[in-house]
Amino acid sequence: MLTDSQRDIIKATVPLLESGGEALTTHFYKLMLSEYPQVRPLFNQAHQASGAQQRALANGVLMYARNIDRLEVLGPLAAQIVNKHVALQIQPEHYPIVGACLLRAIREVLGAEVATDAVIEAWGAAYQQLAGILIDAERQVYDALAAAPGGWRGARPFRVVRKVAESAEITSFYLEPVDARPVVDFKPGQYIGLRLMVGGEEVRRNYSLSAAPNGRSYRISVKRIPGGNASAFLHDQVHEGAMLDLFPPAGEFTLTDSDRPVALISGGVGITPTLAMAKTALDAGRPVVFIHYARNAHVHAFGDVLREWSVDHPQFQSYVVYEQAPATDQPAPHAVGRPSREHLAQWLPADQEYEAYFLGPKPFMAFIKRTLRDLGLPDERSRYEFFGPAEALS
Repeated sequence: MLTDSQRDIIKATVPLLESGGEALTTHFYKLMLSEYPQVRPLFNQAHQASGAQQRALANGVLMYARNIDRLEVLGPLAAQIVNKHVALQIQPEHYPIVGACLLRAIREVLGAEVATDAVIEAWGAAYQQLAGILIDAERQVYDALAAAPGGWRGARPFRVVRKVAESAEITSFYLEPVDARPVVDFKPGQYIGLRLMVGGEEVRRNYSLSAAPNGRSYRISVKRIPGGNASAFLHDQVHEGAMLDLFPPAGEFTLTDSDRPVALISGGVGITPTLAMAKTALDAGRPVVFIHYARNAHVHAFGDVLREWSVDHPQFQSYVVYEQAPATDQPAPHAVGRPSREHLAQWLPADQEYEAYFLGPKPFMAFIKRTLRDLGLPDERSRYEFFGPAEALS
């Protein structure tokens, strides 16, 4: 239990975290990943190399310190962390490792004169408080998933029953459980966790579920990432008949249960969760506007699906924009160029009663968020998700 004096110490470290939080978290990850190999599978080394993981943790620690007196405002951030942890199967035994490395990083980066025994003691108590909150929340999610129809706990073996190239970069994997029993339904927009053995080493990754739930199988659609060992392994080494270990679905970027029109705006591989959202909304009779941006026709996945839905569902409107003009023998997009305010103003519903969901590269999402606000959509009906660590979207 944090004392009042310890809370005061945590709040006093906020300026230090604002100026040096990323250096602290960089040192933290260096310590933990070098000295505790058992946690390495839980972290994407590409995110480490780009600094995204360090920035995300630094922001999380800073937000926690700023709001140490009113933890209820951290609800959305805590929910995001819990869902990421559940998809990767973070367990209570991982928390002491993180805590020990975090306190050591604080001492070594800030120095003994700043990181006094009292500071370390205060942050130790603060970390125990946060760990307790997260462990309890994650236990509730694990229990609910295990008790749900078709649910399970931990890893469950699935077989790749189909492998389909959707574009020059994206391949879909259709997965059915080896035990042939039902699978838990998920909320459109959620992702699944995979445990892979790549080059003799375990890695874990999250991939969006790209087809609506059916109670029998799942589909993920994976983009080949340059230098990405997991995506290359899936594309090159995993074929029909292969078995993969799956963790239950998770994620809080989900389609709300309402009758409002839906606007789905995606860039590149960001199309994957919006497909499940679109199909579920259409089946419920909700109007859907689907706007997708791709570099060119070669990397545009699921164009045939969008054209099919446009025929089958009168309430479905689809718009595609290519950054590069297509060849004469390729389907023509609705526009060529970069995302623009004019596109959204022309294609989105005019009455402002819709809900918007968007996903893609960070600069793309920042533009979409800003433009939706400029067009009058309230922030509470504008929702987005990050592939990878969450960062500030400004």
